[in-house]
Amino acid sequence: MFSLPLSLKDDDSGDHDQDNCSPKDGEKEKNDEEEKDSNTTKRKVEQFWRFYSHMIRPDDLTGHSDFHLFKEGIKPMWEDDANKSGGKWIIRLRKGLASRCWENLILAMLGEQFMVGEEICGAVVSVRFQEDIISIWNKTASDQATTARIRDTLRRVLNLPPNTIMEYKTHTDSIK
Repeated sequence: MFSLPLSLKDDDSGDHDQDNCSPKDGEKEKNDEEEKDSNTTKRKVEQFWRFYSHMIRPDDLTGHSDFHLFKEGIKPMWEDDANKSGGKWIIRLRKGLASRCWENLILAMLGEQFMVGEEICGAVVSVRFQEDIISIWNKTASDQATTARIRDTLRRVLNLPPNTIMEYKTHTDSIK
């Protein structure tokens, strides 16, 4: 799950109507655990949206700005242990597209649409004078099947035209 850089209060008490069916003990424990995980994920997503709904959108920023959204414990730095063997997909956007693309990207990350397990580290949107740049960072640059799956999912969730240039850059190349 992706985390926020600050703690948010969760006003959801977690009290929900329980159904009255009575599964076997083993099934009940499994169902209780799945429901607990589901409720925790739901609360985290709700917390995220309470925070996100108050943020300025990338298209409304002026000057040189970056937004980072990374998994809890991962710093948006090449040198971070989770990132140092990885890389990033980079997409350059014309002005006016960054807000929609950024929101679609973070929704896809939160919804785990990339289907690459723990491979996604985070994402960055960079607002610049002439263009905006979106990138998604992953852990293992050498895994070509995974980087291809990330690329294809990125193209789909951002609804990119087929001729959109997408560049993959390893973090070791970025450091050079």
